[in-house]
Amino acid sequence: MPLPTADPRVIVALDFADLGPARELVRRVDPSLCRLKVGKEMFTRYGPHFVGELTKAGFDVFLDLKFHDIPSTVAAACAAAADLGVWMVNVHASGGRKMMEAARERLVRSSHRPLLIAVTVLTSLSQSDIEEVGFAGAPETNALRLATLARTAGLDGVVCSPREAASIRRAIGPGFLLVTPGIRPVSAALDDQQRVMTPADAIAAGADYLVIGRPVTQSPDPPGVLRDLAAQISAPS
Repeated sequence: MPLPTADPRVIVALDFADLGPARELVRRVDPSLCRLKVGKEMFTRYGPHFVGELTKAGFDVFLDLKFHDIPSTVAAACAAAADLGVWMVNVHASGGRKMMEAARERLVRSSHRPLLIAVTVLTSLSQSDIEEVGFAGAPETNALRLATLARTAGLDGVVCSPREAASIRRAIGPGFLLVTPGIRPVSAALDDQQRVMTPADAIAAGADYLVIGRPVTQSPDPPGVLRDLAAQISAPS
């Protein structure tokens, strides 16, 4: 198995309803093996204090609250996230260029500037879902359009399906982060994700960071799963 890295590419989604199991998982893993993602459920239940626990334990935290509001409100929310010491924060690209620019400009003034990325198209959305909400074209077309808009607004990267990573990487080039949920090891269930890919394939397609939840959090051996994922990612194609 590979040695732990100072820049782990797996972000574990802490999607727990209770604090106890989340803390137990955090106790069992190490910051050299993964980063951690705190989403809407855990942040709503346990708030900034829980985020502070994770950062004090040495973990890089991706605060996944997907801000989407008027520019001034989103900018203020991103500044509040920066004050928590998080590594990464996100907004919805569909909030528009002015909203994203306001968030970026506000974070530039922060003493601790987290990475700012934008959500393109949720990985739970299928083609029929995209059509139902009134977007023309395939999910891939919309993801590329929104990623290009986020790049124009000066953001650090986007959240996208691994299925869209290759086309976004080709269009935008290096130096723009691609964070991909919808990652499932070959033997794992799809759960509520629609556009998925294996870890090795996602990295080969151009992804920088992989968001993985239940295959790690529901495993009896989370550190072992993380080491196996590192091996899959680093194996020659």
